[in-house]
Amino acid sequence: MRKLILALTFAVPVTVAAQKNAPEPDAMRATVIHVADVYVAPDADSQRVSVVTPGHEVLIVERSGPWVKVFANTDLKDETADDEPEFSIDPAVLPRSGWIRNKGVIGPTTPGGDKLIYGQAATLEAAASEPHAPKAAAGEAHLLYRRVAEYFPSSPLAGESAWRSADIRWQEEKFDQRTLPSAHEADASLRPQLYQKALQKVVKTGTGKYPALAAFDLLDAKLCGDWQGLPKCPENESGLYQKYADQFPDGPKTAEALWDACYREGVLVTMYTADENKKRADVSAQHARAIRDQLAQSFPASDYTLRAVSLVYRVEQGIAVYGNDRD
Repeated sequence: MRKLILALTFAVPVTVAAQKNAPEPDAMRATVIHVADVYVAPDADSQRVSVVTPGHEVLIVERSGPWVKVFANTDLKDETADDEPEFSIDPAVLPRSGWIRNKGVIGPTTPGGDKLIYGQAATLEAAASEPHAPKAAAGEAHLLYRRVAEYFPSSPLAGESAWRSADIRWQEEKFDQRTLPSAHEADASLRPQLYQKALQKVVKTGTGKYPALAAFDLLDAKLCGDWQGLPKCPENESGLYQKYADQFPDGPKTAEALWDACYREGVLVTMYTADENKKRADVSAQHARAIRDQLAQSFPASDYTLRAVSLVYRVEQGIAVYGNDRD
């Protein structure tokens, strides 16, 4: 899994007065791949009224030499709806009409636009993973990937772009959730719910490997925050991972899911042994062996298979898998 170390916040819903002039019916949707100032006139010496940041939309309604007249940030209201929290990028980003320089403005008719937007999104996503990452990098990458999928649905990059856009938001929300006291609750329902619609859409309509990747992300919302030394959590989680593996037997995350299930069965052996419940411990040990064998048959070259082999050996040797393994 691509790992993002992000430090972003979410914006609260923004209420903005309606524009005096509505965009023309044939106005073209577009986005920018750099920060663009919005001016009241096609003149850099005129008053600046807003900013468009990468990934946010403009509607182009007029052109004048090196300038284009736009309704800027027309997507902001939708992006900040109560059921779809959005990354906060800049307090100056507001829906306004005005002029921007015709630089880095890419729309559905731009030749090679899918590659241009995707490339900038990938650059920003990489920047978001670096120490001292730019504050807005992940949010901008999320939006730019989204534009690739929306503007170029027939592009070979569309499927991956939809997945990456959804995954960036999911990873950021998960990171933010882990900073809350409720992150340690065993009951997942006691934690703030993560936004799931984008990933669910990828699961439902995506092609290739992306539904399996999105479905694996969604498992996070069902996991316990802290097992608290009780078998209920690893029991439920092992079942979740095995069910996932059954649904996506050849997916890019299937070997990892089977390992996650195997590990939890090993944990259960330790827990039940500590409770002197030999019958339940033996059942969990059998499950661990079965999952190890499934990994060996389906994914013989995977590290997760060797990890499962080693874990089952520890179980058979009576070495604790959970807690202190020192004798």
